[in-house]
Amino acid sequence: MKAKLRYRILIHLILILMCLSILVPFIYVISLSMTAEDVIVSGGYKMIPAEFDFSAYQSIFKNPTQLINSYKITIGFSVLGTVLSMVVMTMVAYAISREQFHYKKAVTFFVYFTMLFSGGLIPHYIINTKYLNLTNSFWVYIFPALANAYHILIMRTFFKGLPASLTEAAKIDGASEFTIFRVIVLPLSKPVLATVSLLTLLAKWNDWQTSLLYIMDTDKFSLQYLLQKILREAQFLQSMAEEGNLIISENYAKTKPVESMRFAMAILAAGPMMVVFPFFQKYFTKGLTIGAVKG
Repeated sequence: MKAKLRYRILIHLILILMCLSILVPFIYVISLSMTAEDVIVSGGYKMIPAEFDFSAYQSIFKNPTQLINSYKITIGFSVLGTVLSMVVMTMVAYAISREQFHYKKAVTFFVYFTMLFSGGLIPHYIINTKYLNLTNSFWVYIFPALANAYHILIMRTFFKGLPASLTEAAKIDGASEFTIFRVIVLPLSKPVLATVSLLTLLAKWNDWQTSLLYIMDTDKFSLQYLLQKILREAQFLQSMAEEGNLIISENYAKTKPVESMRFAMAILAAGPMMVVFPFFQKYFTKGLTIGAVKG
């Protein structure tokens, strides 16, 4: 009993330390986003700010229209892109998981091969701009990243682990492959579908490179790229002010909240995903574990 108690105490201590290692930095980020720039420079990082200051958020929301547009664009392509990606990836994964599909080995190899080699950035850019004409288009956020080979293989492994007797019984009753896929396979695959949906949603939400390469219209910037752009501009102006090359207020370098803006942007960028994650949490670990162990 004593050995069991010691072991349980040790496990709880390890889990508490792991939780604190995640929670404490998050509290610091929230606190520093509401701390004045000069206080951070002079006093360093503190968990609880001596005085609350929202100048970082005021600087970010200086042009609220552009920020709101970026939120709309990011939410739009993240949600729509995730839905379309799941439609494509689930159908591909189901097809290559079926023993009756004659070309499943060839298609599986084709999917797997894309994980080993990539065409590179330049061919990718040429195809999207010269052939698909996706420059400065909302669809450039969606179509080039419509499928992910790793996610397809995870779902294919999960689908192969489902009891074959269910699909055989449905076939005897006269159900088509699409009916089996829609009515039987998808409802039983909620863990892996939720896991892959969350991973896809996070990848699309954090996408900033697409805006950098293909978008010239400021109204179509993704949220991540816009926040980076605001921070770079603030850093540039601050460095110019410190060097004396910019004719502005002499207190600019001290008062411009560049450091606190980093943390405020982290809150603004990660906030929506933190709200979404709890809805997927109960499926997340189960989906990845089942997809990784079987097959």
